[in-house]
Amino acid sequence: MENAIRTLIVDDEPYSREELKHLLGNFPAIQIVGEAESGEAAIMKVIHHQPDVVFLDVEMPKMNGMQAAKALQELKKVPMVVFATAYPQFAAEAFRYNAIDYLLKPYDEEQLHETINRIENNLQSTKEPEPGKSTGKLAVELDGEIFYIEPKEILYIVRDEKFTKLVTKNGEYETKQSLKDFELRLVKFGFFRIHKSFLVNLEFVTRLTPWFNGAYQLQIEGRKEMLSVSRNYAKALRNRLEI
Repeated sequence: MENAIRTLIVDDEPYSREELKHLLGNFPAIQIVGEAESGEAAIMKVIHHQPDVVFLDVEMPKMNGMQAAKALQELKKVPMVVFATAYPQFAAEAFRYNAIDYLLKPYDEEQLHETINRIENNLQSTKEPEPGKSTGKLAVELDGEIFYIEPKEILYIVRDEKFTKLVTKNGEYETKQSLKDFELRLVKFGFFRIHKSFLVNLEFVTRLTPWFNGAYQLQIEGRKEMLSVSRNYAKALRNRLEI
C-alpha cells in the first residue's frame, strides 16, 4: 500500500494486542507489519520489519516498555513510539524517549484518531519532496464521473450517514468516498480532523468559540455555519493554528 504507515504492536497481553489491532483497522493508512509480546522481541521485530511507528506497552516482564524505547533510540532507523498503557504515572518519563503520544487503556477512539493524525503529520513533515512532482488535484468520484478539485479551493469536508460532502469556494459536492480517504490524501495540504465527522482546511479557519466540556465551535471564512470541534482534538488544533 502506497503511503502506508508501517506499524508494530507490542504488548504482553494477547487480548490487548487484538483490541488495538482491531481499532487500528479503522484507519486505512495503518499497515500492521508485526506483533511482539516483550521488549526484547520488539527490538528484534523493529530491526527486521523497519516500522514507522511502534505502539508500545509499558508494563511488561523482563524488559519493560521504557527500557525497550531507550534501546530503540540506538538503532540506525528509529521508529516513532506511541506508549499504550493503563498507567498514567509513566507519561512524563515516556516523553524522555521522544514518544509521539501516550495512550491510556481502555482506548478512546477519538484520542486514537488524534494520535494517527499526529503520526501522519510527523511522517509528512520528514518526507523529502520528489523532484519535479506536482502536488496535483483531488480526484472526486460523483455519479460515475471523476471531478478534479484543487485542494486549496476546499473549505471543509463533512460526513453524514451515507455521503461525504465537500464544501468549496465555488460549490458543494456529495460523494460516497469516505472521510478517512480524504483525510489521508489531504493531510499534506494543511487539512486537519476536528471531529469524527469534520475535516477542515486550516487556511480558512477564522474563529474558535469555547463550547462545553472542553469542546469548541469553529467558523470558516465566508461561511455562517459553526463546525463542532471535539474536545479530544481541541488542544492539537490550537497548537496547529497558533504561532
